Order: sequence, then C-alpha cells, then structure tokens
Amino acid sequence: MKKFFIAFLLIVLLFGGFVYKLFHTQKNTTDATSISNKTRQIKTSITKLHTNLSPLAIEYMRSKEYPGSNLTIEQKLSPGPNYNRYLVSYKSDGLKIYGLLTVPTDQKPVGGWPVILFNHGYIPPASYSTDSSYAVMVSPLASSHFIVFKPDYRGNGNSDGTAVQPYVSSDYITDSMNALASIKQYQDANPQKIGVFGHSMGGNISLHELVITHDIKAAELMAGVVGNETDLAIWWSHRYAVHSIVGNDLNTYYIFEKMIQDNGSSLDNPTYWNAIDPTKYISYINIPVQIQVGLSDEDVPVTFSSSLNDLLIQNGKVVDYHSYPGADHNLEPDTTAAMETTIAFFNKYLK
Repeated sequence: MKKFFIAFLLIVLLFGGFVYKLFHTQKNTTDATSISNKTRQIKTSITKLHTNLSPLAIEYMRSKEYPGSNLTIEQKLSPGPNYNRYLVSYKSDGLKIYGLLTVPTDQKPVGGWPVILFNHGYIPPASYSTDSSYAVMVSPLASSHFIVFKPDYRGNGNSDGTAVQPYVSSDYITDSMNALASIKQYQDANPQKIGVFGHSMGGNISLHELVITHDIKAAELMAGVVGNETDLAIWWSHRYAVHSIVGNDLNTYYIFEKMIQDNGSSLDNPTYWNAIDPTKYISYINIPVQIQVGLSDEDVPVTFSSSLNDLLIQNGKVVDYHSYPGADHNLEPDTTAAMETTIAFFNKYLK
C-alpha cells in the first residue's frame, strides 16, 4: 500500500510538471509572438509614415537603404604621377552609374587608403565627362594619397537614367549615397576614413549626406548651393528672371515652381519645406565641416556659404570657414590655394 501511494504521488508530480511546462511554453510562445507582432506593427507604422513623406524629405531619405554594389572596372585610364585612374561603374536603383576612381600606387597603409567621395557640381549632363570634368580639383586630392571616387550621377555622361537636379529630386543624392556604399566595399579603401568633397550643386548633395549618414568623417563644401529652401526659391526665381538658365537648369526651375504651386511657398507651408531642407537638420551633423567660397562668385550667392557657417557655429558644430576676395565660383585665381587648404583639412581628419 505504501509503495502504491509513493508511485501515485510520483505520477501526480510528473503530470503536474508536464502541465506546468506546457502552460509556460505556450505562454512564452504567445508572449514572443505578441512581441514580434508589436515590433512588426511598429516597423510597418514607421514605413507608412515615411512613405507618406515627400521623396525629398530628410527623414524619408534617412529611412531608405543604399546598398550600392561592387565596383566594376570598365577601363584603365592614363595614370597620374603617383596614382592609377579607372573608369568604373556601380549600381544605384538598378541603374548603371559610371564614375572616376583614382587609387594611389604607393604602399597601401594598414586598413586601406582614406577616401574622398567627390560630388561634382552642375555641368550640362550631355557635356559632362567622367574622365576630364573637375580634373583641376580631383588631381590634387588624388596626388595626396587619397582614393578619390567621383560618381557621375544618373543621366550624366554615359550613365543610365534621367538627369534631375537635387533641388527637386532625391535621385542624385541616392546615386551618391550608393557610391558611398560601393566605395566602402572596395578592397583598397578604408571604410572608416571617408570624407566628402562637394562643389556647387555637389555641395547641396554633400550637405544632404551629412544629415542622412554617419559614414562620412569630414566634409568640404566649396562654393556650395547650401542655402535654405526659402533662399533657394529666391535664387531660382532670380536666375529665371535674368534669363541666365537654359536646358536642364530651366527644367529644374519649372519643376521647382510646380512644387511651390502644389505645396505653397515656404511661408505658406513651412511644414513641407522644412521637412525637405537639410539646413533644418543640422543637429544630425557630428563631423568637422570646412567651407570655402570666392567672394566674387556670380553663380551661387556667397551668403549661402556664410549663412551655413553661422548656422553650424550656432549649433556648436566644428566648422572651418575660408573666403577669397576676388575669387569666382571655381575659386579662381585661388583654386590652387583652396585645394591646398582642402588637403590639409582632410589630412587632419582622415589620416
């Protein structure tokens, strides 16, 4: 009888343990499923929120993925004094985008060469040359032991796609962000030491990148179109009024005007325009910025650069500002001096 009681007790305990384990396993599974579902709902809500934003909205661009691709060497070009030059291609939104890649020929440092992502300014897209455009600025950087990668952007030169400027489309910004992702994968590059150089329109693209990604460690903005959206609207209207724009520039003006018609001006609808204005997201910038501008620039207002400098200072950012009396949009006759200042800046923060 005693043995029977002990056996019965063991059976009860075993059955109780099984029920307890089953209940808690189901409960844990339910809890995990619930948490997973809530996480999925949050991600879906964020995606829907960003989807409802303009493709130009900073938060939308920050939410996008920019995978880039491996660089394909299409052609080896004539070398520089201490670097090789290549015509390369990569993928952006499924498009084949060409670019110029320069690679030092000296002994590669541990970790790879520091990189300059070079965002070129506006040149009529059909006239743009991957090889020769901006050689006067690319060559000094390439000679100073940096890898330089200068993407065309879509519709420029022989690159796929349609050319639409960054004031009215995020396409060029996307192409540069994918160029950044691609050069990070390049075997000779140091992905932890990447700087960006932007001239004119390229300054606008670069400023966008500074508030989108933290993969860039230093930025040079030279004669950049870096005004806020109100200033850009005034600039485009003035250029149209004095008949100084044609071709792709004129198309950009018409698109910009359509944006104002559809959304109101920055005074009427500040919510829309602030959302697409990188100068409203200065708090995201956490790297040193150097600004250089010619005080006789007749193409882009000098106040774009000086106002951005003031804004960066007001927000406690590290900024270095240089102006050149008598210099034009390309910093002539001080281009050489400006490039030496650029190289010293990048040497300080990337080497």
